[in-house]
This record gives sequence, structure tokens and C-alpha cells, in this order.
Amino acid sequence: MDKRKIGSLEVSVVGVGCNNFGGRIDAERTREVVDAALDAGINFFDTADIYGGTLSEQYLAQALGSRRKDVIIATKFGYPIEGQGGGAHPDYIRVAVEASLRRLNTDVIDLYQLHRPDPEVPVADTLGALDDLVKAGKVREIGCSNFTAAMIREAEAVVTSGAAPFVSVQNHYSLLHREPEADVLPECERLGLGFLPYFPLAKGLLTGKFRQGQPIPEGTRLSGNADALTDERLAVVEALIAFAEARGHTILDLAVSWLLAQPTVSSVIAGATRTEQIHANAAAAGWSLTEADRAEVESILAAHGVS
Repeated sequence: MDKRKIGSLEVSVVGVGCNNFGGRIDAERTREVVDAALDAGINFFDTADIYGGTLSEQYLAQALGSRRKDVIIATKFGYPIEGQGGGAHPDYIRVAVEASLRRLNTDVIDLYQLHRPDPEVPVADTLGALDDLVKAGKVREIGCSNFTAAMIREAEAVVTSGAAPFVSVQNHYSLLHREPEADVLPECERLGLGFLPYFPLAKGLLTGKFRQGQPIPEGTRLSGNADALTDERLAVVEALIAFAEARGHTILDLAVSWLLAQPTVSSVIAGATRTEQIHANAAAAGWSLTEADRAEVESILAAHGVS
């Protein structure tokens, strides 16, 4: 599988979002998903300390075992954890990283990300603490998540000479949610930051499981959220399905390949609960959209009010 850069890291263009580990799937199913990902050439696993009630990091470590050296692990901190704390203050960062290192059973975190901005702590203080972790060899690269373009610029402006800067931004982005295109993606391109889209499959809407006039599948992320399945949303999904199938592909192929056609996107980190989903996600990266393809997709989205 092709790889792209995030700072000094080389990550597979399709990664695994580990938010299901410890929540929707247990340790054994996590192992099956991780095994399938490694077999497919995926080397990038993105988790967070809060996922699965802190079990995601632990289950990922157990599933990898001695193969830890073969992969890139990204995790996040900042959301509150009962008994541990939360936020982006330097004192808490020192606590959070040690907890994640223990759960991940590793000496170093490849990409350590601030999960959300902390308005109570100057970003310069957060960056200083993260730089200390890099210098101590506990973290290789640092990133941020849910940052606006203004926040990205502020972080770039206050990082001190020779200190570790953010090398990545992880925000919500998909065919159906294009907000980052306004200013975050241009800012990433200007600074050479890798962009990691979360919810790249729109919580399942872009997998082909949800169709107009058909029952909502049980056990999916959206099965209890009918408000997200409006007629308008399903209409654009049907149009995208028709576009993809006319070219011998699925809407999932389109969702992944469209994101990878954006020059700032480093890896599409889709979640999975089954090995078949890993196989489909990995295969989806094989479609190289032409300029004509992308222009037609733009027309479809514009016709349905997605911009």
C-alpha cells in the first residue's frame, strides 16, 4: 500500500480508526481487525485515551504484540478521563502520556495529538510540554485535532525555534462534510501539515448500507439516529452510488479515493468492526480519480446542495 508523510512518519494511505476497540468490539474481535489490517499492508492505527473507556489503547497493544515495531501508532489526549483528569495543561500532559504509554505497552508514541483545543491553557504552554516529550524520546511527532485555521496559525506562530511543531491536523471531513476546504486545508498546505479526516465515511452513510426506501440496518452507527438519514442526504448518496457503480466501483471506493485525491490528506483512518470492512477500506485506495471524475462528483454534490 502507498504511504504518505506526516512529519518524519510514513503512514499507509488507509489507516484504522480504533474508536470501536473496547466499545463496539471486544479484545478478540480487535485482534482479528488488527491482523486483517496488517495483512492488507496497513501500518497506521489511530486511537485515543478515551476510546472504549480507555480499553482501545490496551486492546490495540494486545493485538499488535511483538509487531508494535512494524506500525505507526497515533493516540490523543485532552478529553476528561475519570480519575485521571483532562485538558492541555503541561501538568496533565505529563500524566496523560505516561498513562497512554502504559496502556499501549510501548516506550514511544509515534504521533501524540491534542484531541481538542483547551481554551483555559495557552497553546504555547501545551506545545512546550509536548516538545519536552519529544526531546525525552517519549513521543516522535505531535499533532492537533478539531483546530480551526486561526488556531493552527497561532500554534505555528508561538512554537519556539528548534521546538517540535504540530505536524498534523485531524478534523471532520468527507464527501458530505467539506468545511475544512474553506481555510483549514489551505493552512495545512501552506505549513506542510498532514491532514487526517475523521468520519471519512460519514458514520456509514458512504458505505452503501443506507439506501432510499430501504430499512435502516440494525447495529450501525446511524441505526439510532434517523435524523441524520434525511431524504436529502439519501438522495445525494444514491447519486454518488450511481456514479461509482457506473465506473465499476462502490460508494466506499469513491469516499476513500476522493479524500486521497486531496493533496493535504495523509491517510484515511476509517473505523472497522469486521475484517471484511478492513479489506474493503484497503481496496478502496486503488481508484485514482481523474480530473473528469472529480469534476462530475463536484457537479453531483453541488446539485444536491453539498459544498
